[in-house]
Amino acid sequence: MSLPISFLSDFGRTDEFVGVVHGVIARIAPEVHVIDIGHDFPRGNIKASALALLRAVQYMPQGVLLAVVDPGVGTERKPIAARTDWGVFIGPDNGLLAPAVAIVGGADKIVTLENPELVLPATGVTFDGRDRFAPAAAVIASGQAEFEDLGPEVAPGSVTPLMMPLVEHEEASAVGEVLWMDHFGNAQLNISPEDLQLIGVAPGQSLIMRIGAIEHELSWLTAYGDVQIGEGLLHVDSYGQMAVAVRGGRADQSYPLEEGIAVTLRRIGTADVEIRGAQE
Repeated sequence: MSLPISFLSDFGRTDEFVGVVHGVIARIAPEVHVIDIGHDFPRGNIKASALALLRAVQYMPQGVLLAVVDPGVGTERKPIAARTDWGVFIGPDNGLLAPAVAIVGGADKIVTLENPELVLPATGVTFDGRDRFAPAAAVIASGQAEFEDLGPEVAPGSVTPLMMPLVEHEEASAVGEVLWMDHFGNAQLNISPEDLQLIGVAPGQSLIMRIGAIEHELSWLTAYGDVQIGEGLLHVDSYGQMAVAVRGGRADQSYPLEEGIAVTLRRIGTADVEIRGAQE
């Protein structure tokens, strides 16, 4: 029985690249079903795509995960496959696969894709998604090859990790950053509900969001409908992280939010109450 292939890339839909990868898989293993996770992630943005994989893999059927966001294609970076209890991850060794592999329990074996019988002949070296990754995914998903047939094993410690930003806790503040901005302009933070509880903030309470030197008051609420149109809120998003949103609008237009920017969430103190009272 064949396994499904879940496919993510930054190829976009303007050119033929996504269709060509589908075509290579279909020629090798026409019975294999390919699920497109998405292909419009920021070009060459490994971190954003790795986070997308991390979010998506928890909902994908077990099988093969093919990910191609590869600004280092044609260089010495390795093409790899990682075997896990979930299935096989295939892509470039640039940190792209690392968070998703970790969340499913880690890899018990990693190989480089060096078997010449599983590489399409090409005069160029800039389309490994077509020439190297797609054939590997197809033969594994269809059972035409064993994992060990893909190439020689490499030490797990030699594979590139992806360093994720850590949250810093101060007496009344959690200091983090924007992990990603979604299509709707919502900002997912690396700050979790547990981080806020550590600084004494609970659901339903208001807090201060500081971006640079500017502070904004937000409430930790459940849904967009808990605020008025055009009003901002902080909520737990569908992946369990704190997110900034604006009902009927875009958080990235109402606040100076963008991927990677530092954000501090601070418990409201006595001084804030006094200032607010004086302004009223």
